[in-house]
Amino acid sequence: MVDRFFPNEMPEYIPETPINTSSIQPGDSLTKLLHLPYQKLCENLNKSALNIKETVVKETWGRGGKRVQDYTVYTGVLGTAYLLFKAYEVTNNKTDLGLSLDIVKACDSASRGSKNVTFVCGRSGVCALGAVLAKHASDQQLMNHYLTEFRQINLPADLPYELLYGRAGYLWSCSFLNRHIGEGTISSLTMRGIVDDIIKGGRKLGKGRCPLMYEWHGKKYWGAAHGLAGILHVLMDMELTPNEQEDVKATLRYMIRGRFPSGNYPSSEGSESDRLVHWCHGAPGLALTLTKAAQVYGDTDFLQAAKDAAELVWNRGLLKRVGICHGISGNTYVFLTLYRLTGNPEYLYRAKAFASFLQDRARRLIGERFMHGGDRPFSLFEGIAGMAYLFLDMNEPASARFPAYEV
Repeated sequence: MVDRFFPNEMPEYIPETPINTSSIQPGDSLTKLLHLPYQKLCENLNKSALNIKETVVKETWGRGGKRVQDYTVYTGVLGTAYLLFKAYEVTNNKTDLGLSLDIVKACDSASRGSKNVTFVCGRSGVCALGAVLAKHASDQQLMNHYLTEFRQINLPADLPYELLYGRAGYLWSCSFLNRHIGEGTISSLTMRGIVDDIIKGGRKLGKGRCPLMYEWHGKKYWGAAHGLAGILHVLMDMELTPNEQEDVKATLRYMIRGRFPSGNYPSSEGSESDRLVHWCHGAPGLALTLTKAAQVYGDTDFLQAAKDAAELVWNRGLLKRVGICHGISGNTYVFLTLYRLTGNPEYLYRAKAFASFLQDRARRLIGERFMHGGDRPFSLFEGIAGMAYLFLDMNEPASARFPAYEV
């Protein structure tokens, strides 16, 4: 199991105090980063992020002759557009906004007729991101085009419920539009119909000890990408009845009772493998969902469970992978999310520590093949685009959000 992650030898906590970095041993560049004032570190991370962004654009957009083979946020060029949007939000560089819109326009053509309807892997991501970008570009006509296209998406009757390919993933797109364009952009009636389907399906399969349960490809997954954590995370942004809220809370309590002694969570119902510490499977995704539950319901048990999961991520979350989905970049958001809720500077330090590790060592370790750069090494969810997104998000930790998961 140890071969999945690097031992975390960084100090548990370094308070923000002035220090003479000349006293640090020569060659100990990681320690120097850990001692940098937070804003100074962010300047360092920003520079790296913008350089990585240029590489990502060149590799995913420029080399392909602006032809779209994979239009998705997850591994495709729409993830590049999402990164450019984040860069625009941080720097206000209109060139990034314009290029992002150009990419979305190409994805609009490439995704027509697709049966995938979610934000991360489907057509709704193209239309939702396109509408938001058009709003920022003050192009009302283009925004209306993408909103019209979004509303014309039909959900197949046999659509699963999970985040990456299912109903929860489409519902997340609705929340994204309502947050960035305005409440009511997608009507509560539209969302309520999907919520009804998700709750009904979960109750049907969740007979017995767990109020809600879902299945994807023959397994009852627990994680964020394909299972309970992701579905519940989306449901908590919806207007739920008191009974539905109780089902969500009871399902989370069921999962807390079913965690491993280590603090990690099974990837699926009945699994006894305590190996995966990823956003997609394991404690990181659960930590994000439990933190949200603590915020929504004011439940201290959920907050404590999130803190317990974060401790596991600190100890075993320096994965030998770089990405958002199953890598250090995604795991860093656990600490940013808890910092946002609690204001505890120790969580901000831990986010700083993971980001510093990436900044100091990721590209070298990938080059030396001690770290996996992702099957799609320039993509948002598997590759260095996700690392760049994280680095940009570190600028405003109080508003940092795991991309395409936290609204």
